[in-house]
Amino acid sequence: MRRVLVVGISGAGKSTLAAALSRRLGLPHHEMDALHFTGPGWAVNESFVRDTARLAAQDRWIFDSLGYPAVRDLLWERADTVVWLDHPRRVIMWRVLRRSLRRTVHRERIFGGNVERWRDWLRADHPAWWAWSQYSARRAEIARRAADPRFAPLRVVRLRGRTEATAWLRDQDGTGHGPVRR
Repeated sequence: MRRVLVVGISGAGKSTLAAALSRRLGLPHHEMDALHFTGPGWAVNESFVRDTARLAAQDRWIFDSLGYPAVRDLLWERADTVVWLDHPRRVIMWRVLRRSLRRTVHRERIFGGNVERWRDWLRADHPAWWAWSQYSARRAEIARRAADPRFAPLRVVRLRGRTEATAWLRDQDGTGHGPVRR
């Protein structure tokens, strides 16, 4: 494993797993949302595609996202491993609600200095609503890509819950020979 894409719906634990795997394997971790959002008001990085392409061209990396549409194919074509956090909807919703509540109450600064506000909870693109409404579509997209002949060389590791994810991470020793689950 040298180029790893950690995928799943919002709240699946992509960033957490990617950071832990980065430490374990010594691979640079790139947080997709931090690359995408660069300023207050959820301003989008004008050089996002160029920046992502430059990072993806490197020989070693971990990205924590399915990828925004503008870079999705690029990341899937360059990756050698996809780790799919395919948790049940109830787990996802518990995580995303807890995370958003914490961020809102504590006014935590996230990507580009932005904060989640109470009024944001009413928006369709709020992480809680987005995770609920996009859960099935995101799972279908990942499954389709995992089966797509264009990405056949990819090693796909599908982890269906925290126990599997924890065990898989523990098994990673840098050789890339941990168990594969499709």
